[in-house]
Amino acid sequence: MGVSLSPWHMFLTAEPVVKFVMTLLALGFVTVWVVLISKIIELSRLKRRLMAEDKILNESRNLDDAFQRLGDEDYLGYGMILAVKAEQERSRDIMVDRDGVKERVILHLERIEAAEARALNKGTGILATIGATAPFVGLFGTVWGIMRSFTGIAASHATSLAVVAPGIAEALLATAMGLVAAIPAVVVYNHLSRETMQCRAHVADLTSGLMRIVSRDLSRQALNAPAPVLHLRSAVDA
Repeated sequence: MGVSLSPWHMFLTAEPVVKFVMTLLALGFVTVWVVLISKIIELSRLKRRLMAEDKILNESRNLDDAFQRLGDEDYLGYGMILAVKAEQERSRDIMVDRDGVKERVILHLERIEAAEARALNKGTGILATIGATAPFVGLFGTVWGIMRSFTGIAASHATSLAVVAPGIAEALLATAMGLVAAIPAVVVYNHLSRETMQCRAHVADLTSGLMRIVSRDLSRQALNAPAPVLHLRSAVDA
C-alpha cells in the first residue's frame, strides 16, 4: 500500500515545527477572510450613512437646522456639530473675529477627521503583516522540513526517492500554504484600502459641507449685527 500524500495526511505526519508553521498559516488564511467580511460590512454601512449625512448638510439652512436633523449620536456629523457648537460657545465673546472662529473650527474638524481615518484603518494592518510575512514563514517550514529529511537520509543510509519523498512533500506544503495565505491577504488589503479612501473622501465632503454652513451662519451674524454708532463732536464743542 502506497504512502498517502493528501494535504491532511501530510499535515498529520509532518515534523512538529512544520506542523506549527502550517497551523499558523492556516490561522492567517482564516483571519484574512474574517477581516474582509467584517470590514466590508462596516465600510458599506458607513458609506451609506456618510452619504445620507452629506445630503442632510447640503439641505440644511443653518447649524441648528442641521443639528436637529442629525439628532443621532451614531452620526459622525452629529459629533462634528457638537464640536462646532462647543467652539462657538468658547468664542462667544470674540465672535466678531469670524476668520479666527472658522480657523479654530477647522482645526477641531481636522482632528475628528483624523480620528475617523484611524478608525477606518483599524484591522487592516494585520492583512499587510500576513501578506508580507506568510511566504517567508512558509519558506522557513520548508527549509526545516527538507533539512530534517536529509538528516533522516544520513541516519538511515537510504537513498531511495520513496524514502525522502514524503518528507520533502510535507515541507513543500508549508510553502504552498504560505502563498495561499499571502496572496489573498495582499488582494484584500488593496481592496479595503480603496474602500477606505472612498469613505475618507465622504468624511472630507462632510467637513466641507459643515464648514459651508458655519461660514453662512457667521456671515448672517455679521449682517444682522447692529451698526456702530458714531458720535460726532461739533466745532463749538471742540
